Amino acid sequence: MYWTLELAVNLEDAPWPATKDELIDYAVRSGAPEEVVENLRELEDEGYEYESIEDVWPDYPTKEDFLFNEDEY
Repeated sequence: MYWTLELAVNLEDAPWPATKDELIDYAVRSGAPEEVVENLRELEDEGYEYESIEDVWPDYPTKEDFLFNEDEY
């Protein structure tokens, strides 16, 4: 399983919290690339509800990672 920003962005508007099956259904209905569906199928499924994209991909960059704070410089 591999995630890139281009793949993960397809799940930003998913109906969080969601189970693995709900995320797969959302990805298919929204027309996400097949790689997104494949990555979701590889998740361990123990009835766990994912609260956000960070639960699916812990290294998902947030907006704060890209914000430039002029006050710091």
